[in-house]
Amino acid sequence: MSALSGAPVPSAPPSYEEATGTDVSYPHPYPVPEPGQKPSGKGVNPPPYMGQPAPVINPVTVQTVYVQQPVVFHDRPVQMCCPSCNQLIVTRLSYDSGALTWLSCGGLCLLGCIAGCCLFPFCIDALKDVDHTCPNCSARVGSYKRL
Repeated sequence: MSALSGAPVPSAPPSYEEATGTDVSYPHPYPVPEPGQKPSGKGVNPPPYMGQPAPVINPVTVQTVYVQQPVVFHDRPVQMCCPSCNQLIVTRLSYDSGALTWLSCGGLCLLGCIAGCCLFPFCIDALKDVDHTCPNCSARVGSYKRL
């Protein structure tokens, strides 16, 4: 439509510098020859660097660290890596009288079971604390307290 009105049609869109009205001139990192001038031999090949030798690249040593998830101990055997002997084991259980055992005994005494029946909690493993030991090195690896 502008051709019909008599205005000239632009051949290409304006450049960024023309559109913003800024004149950006960057310094050249190397000399630029004038048009029609032969480039001189200066700066074409820099002289070899005679300073320090190239740094020696040392090989990278990689250390693998295995992080073991925390083990939750209960009243059943647990498969784990023993921190003492570093073997994959299934823990051995041993039962020991704990707070729940003694409270059960005292509760039965208060209910009138004084003729020896109050000692039944000491015969029941489900009321005792559990110690987990390694079957290889017999180290104690954890415990489970009922109370």
